[in-house]
Amino acid sequence: MTGPVRQPLSSADFVAWLSGEGEKRYHDHHPFHVRMHEGKLTREELQSWVQNRYYYQSRVPIKDAIILSKSEDPAFRRMWIQRIHDHDGDREGEGGLALWLRLAEGVGLDREETARFTQVRPGVRFACDAYVQLVQKASLVEAVASSLTESFAPDLMSRRIAAWETHYPWVKSEVLEYFRSRVTKARRDSQQAIDFVCRGATTYELQEKCVAALVKKTEILWHLLDCLLMPPPPAGLRP
Repeated sequence: MTGPVRQPLSSADFVAWLSGEGEKRYHDHHPFHVRMHEGKLTREELQSWVQNRYYYQSRVPIKDAIILSKSEDPAFRRMWIQRIHDHDGDREGEGGLALWLRLAEGVGLDREETARFTQVRPGVRFACDAYVQLVQKASLVEAVASSLTESFAPDLMSRRIAAWETHYPWVKSEVLEYFRSRVTKARRDSQQAIDFVCRGATTYELQEKCVAALVKKTEILWHLLDCLLMPPPPAGLRP
């Protein structure tokens, strides 16, 4: 005998559930992130973060294209495709990926080497590729829910800019433009995603799956930073 079917939560309670789980698991609590904001990273550690994080950035428009392909609704696709434009730009040299490569140059990395992912750690690749696979396997509403970590990005980006300008003065302020751009864009994106998930998760079971997708995404971001706490693998073992 099965138990009674749980009724879906109200939108307010559902959003509170998502926000609570996401906030307590967000990677700004990770020791590596805490050290970054306290100004305790060495130059090499900061460079490694920028270099490895670029692999994650490069997966974002790919996962967004997968989400786009899951929808039959032109209105949704018109809304979501803006995210791809934001990261890839409308032409060469524009968009979030180009701004991240500018950041890489600003911390003393080679732009082309960063773009080729030659120094990306295997565990970072594994974590970021797992995000793409999560989106591939999930339903549309779950895939959108996994992106809701961006709800916490605006405040994090503001704190990051202040921390970098205070503790890492050797990084010129103008190369932090990616962080500045995400303060407003992440706020817009997260509101669109929250609205969609609240409309689409019409049962308690779906709401539960959406929370699970968000939790999985936080674990992926956490694992990326775990990898940076470990010594890098020998050059011959890198992909």
